[in-house]
Amino acid sequence: MRTLISTAFLSLDGVVEAPGGEPGYRNSGWTFKDIEFLPEAFDIKGREQQEATAMLLGRVSYEAFSPVWPAMAEFADYRTMPKYVVSTTLTEDGLVSNWGDTTILRSLGEVAALKETEGGPIIVHGSASLNHGLSDAGLIDRYHLLVFPLLLGAGKRLFSATDKDSQKLTLVEHGVYANGLQKCVFDVVH
Repeated sequence: MRTLISTAFLSLDGVVEAPGGEPGYRNSGWTFKDIEFLPEAFDIKGREQQEATAMLLGRVSYEAFSPVWPAMAEFADYRTMPKYVVSTTLTEDGLVSNWGDTTILRSLGEVAALKETEGGPIIVHGSASLNHGLSDAGLIDRYHLLVFPLLLGAGKRLFSATDKDSQKLTLVEHGVYANGLQKCVFDVVH
């Protein structure tokens, strides 16, 4: 079974919305405003590209990333990596042609079937709504979190507000950096 990894930039109060400067959001670009950039705090991002063998996105994140990421040198390893987009509305003509093979999945059941295939880890970037569904369905195996020393208040959250039984996580890697960022890698106990 393939490992499904959710990776996120997260404010201390759990907001994941618009970390990179996406237009139209109240706190857009919060990951680089008033936070000193320390390369060592972001080493995990390069490692994710080296270790992942596929990327899974929700439609909204795909539509935000696909016009930009293919041309960015820092995401070069993702160019040819197979991508899967979970959407009930996206059609083939909505896919970009310069970002490798992309398959549209229509349900979480199809994500569960993808996890059963041969291959290495599948990484999920952004995709707050998709993360909620994946978590509620018990499909996430690991979290890679970079927690920023900020309270943003309103915004999309990484974790579902569904009333469900507690889910135990095991801390497998942790780092604290001089700029206040914390790296937390958790395995989900299934």
